[in-house]
Amino acid sequence: MSLNLPAIGDNAPDFTTLNQREERVSLSDLRGKTVVLYFYPKAMTPGCTTQACGIRDTQSEFEQRNAVVLGISPDAPARLQKFIDKQQLNFDLLSDEDHQIAELYGVWALKKFMGKEFMGVHRLTFIIDADGKLAHIIEKVKTKTHHDDVLAVLDSL
Repeated sequence: MSLNLPAIGDNAPDFTTLNQREERVSLSDLRGKTVVLYFYPKAMTPGCTTQACGIRDTQSEFEQRNAVVLGISPDAPARLQKFIDKQQLNFDLLSDEDHQIAELYGVWALKKFMGKEFMGVHRLTFIIDADGKLAHIIEKVKTKTHHDDVLAVLDSL
């Protein structure tokens, strides 16, 4: 199953959406920093929790690299806040309830699970440079090592 992803070197698709506190967050407001934008299917599920906690535990390493980490899912802001509170997350989560941002990034697509097909978010990570250009895409995300994998990419850019 191939996803229709934006190309490395292109401007990252801009967006504005709400975070867990229902504050507006725009990608364009983060110019000057590297942005790690990771898409995940659903807050408070086992894989998504493992992935988020890895980032939480290495947050200072992202900050040392002038990188802002943003997780994005189709969850409502209230659910995202519950996830943050429960796991003591120290970075923003973004709400994409209508999956418009996931569609912009090509990660809203057909999925298969337990013999059923449905539309959903594919777990991918986009590294956006300080100029707003797409620098790297991690298509094969391993939830247990995601944070280390992203840090390695940041160090190679």
